[in-house]
Amino acid sequence: MAPAAAQPAYDSYVALGDSFVAGPGIPPQSTSAECGRSEVNYPSLVADALGVDEFIDASCGGAVSEDLQGQQISILTRATVPPQYDALRPDTGLVTVGIGGNDIGLVQLAIACTNFASAPHGTSCAESNSERPDSFDLAIDAFAPEYGTIIDEIRARSPHARILFVGYPTGIRDGGCFPEQQIWPQDATYLQSKIDRLNTVMAQQVVAAGAEFVDLRTSTIGHDSCATPDERWMEGIVPTSPGIPLHPNAAGHRNAAEQVVSSLSVND
Repeated sequence: MAPAAAQPAYDSYVALGDSFVAGPGIPPQSTSAECGRSEVNYPSLVADALGVDEFIDASCGGAVSEDLQGQQISILTRATVPPQYDALRPDTGLVTVGIGGNDIGLVQLAIACTNFASAPHGTSCAESNSERPDSFDLAIDAFAPEYGTIIDEIRARSPHARILFVGYPTGIRDGGCFPEQQIWPQDATYLQSKIDRLNTVMAQQVVAAGAEFVDLRTSTIGHDSCATPDERWMEGIVPTSPGIPLHPNAAGHRNAAEQVVSSLSVND
């Protein structure tokens, strides 16, 4: 069910972003299978709540920032996906964006942090990245200016649009929950610290450029991949509800929609 609230009117809404926006694996899926978009992902719920006349979900699983402007090869079907910016129009009233995780390799890091046996039988991702400066910190900091570039590109195409960037949710709690989730305690803390750093950088860059940031980290604490299945909004290595590993499930998307709608209401 879409979150209910009295909202300002937007005639048109465009959603841009990666798989954390698209909702792959969450039924019902769009009949266009290239991007793994769920019909109950958070952009769809936001569109329902706002009652927009025109809603375009251009998000796509596997997207990096270059795919906003250029064609993407679908990781699901290998078909060519048009640039996400193509969905923007001069009269677009609202744009939400969720991007950056694939650019700096967060999912790959989560996979690298996975160990199915207890120490010392495996490799710690925290120890592997213990050299200073940390390679993921460098990647996040190097990517930071791209958020301003994205805002400039959106404004060039949709000069009157309200622009909200949606951060990444809590993936795993400090110390993890090994062996339920097969990530060693120090690696769980390390992985979440990189998600937090990306969120912090995103928020700083977006606000500095005059757009808005929607925090998902705070509202998802306690609903990470270590939570009980009925309280879990982020799936772990082995999903316990429809969705894909290491991504938000339907409940996570409902929460994200609530946070977006709330932000629109508070800041209007």
